Amino acid sequence: MSHRPQVVAARLVALLAAGHLSTVSALLAEPGREGESPMSSTAHAAPSIPGYTLGTPTVPRSPLSMEELALLQKTVLFTDEDVKYLRLSGEVLAGQEEAVLDVWYGFVASHPHLVHYFGRKADGQPDGDYLAAVRKRFARWIQDTAAANYDQAWLDYQYEIGRRHHRTAKNRTDGAPSVDNISYRYLPAFIYPITATLKPFLAKKGHGAEDVEKMHQAWLKSVILQVTLWSQPYILDGDF
Repeated sequence: MSHRPQVVAARLVALLAAGHLSTVSALLAEPGREGESPMSSTAHAAPSIPGYTLGTPTVPRSPLSMEELALLQKTVLFTDEDVKYLRLSGEVLAGQEEAVLDVWYGFVASHPHLVHYFGRKADGQPDGDYLAAVRKRFARWIQDTAAANYDQAWLDYQYEIGRRHHRTAKNRTDGAPSVDNISYRYLPAFIYPITATLKPFLAKKGHGAEDVEKMHQAWLKSVILQVTLWSQPYILDGDF
């Protein structure tokens, strides 16, 4: 199994502690090493990812019904064609996961107000173990987004992911000594940098502009849908 996530996290912590934000951004913008396959080390080895619990009995049931999920999908104009292009994106992104994560982590690293949510409460410094653990599940999330079948298990796991951002369950999965809650305002705000920076990776395997755009639109709809579901723990009972 590749040790790249741990290595990157350790270097990230050291550079951030020294205040070298520009160096951190450059480091995390580097592509994955040639021949390294994140798919083989993460996406195809779900049981080996600590804290990855999709489809297990430990995941609480979503308060949202499947019928309500279907209405949300209609609202975001999510169709079977989007599912088709998400599946295609899974093929395109296979082997690029770590490079995508380098860009996303680089974005976070360049903004101290976002790094804060990976910091230790005791001293405010980024927690390298926490960063590395989340990164492994983030790699899996890329593949899960492409392969989602939108069943009850998927819906329940979106609720669990939301809880892990919220004080309801943040830090419990990894036993991290980090801050207790991710401020809600950053969940919807993060949709744009995640989806905008993904598009160049969708164009890297020779697909035409129309297919790339359809993959990108499918991702945009899917991320909007997921972030909406992750928001549920933040909303007052009866208001979601």
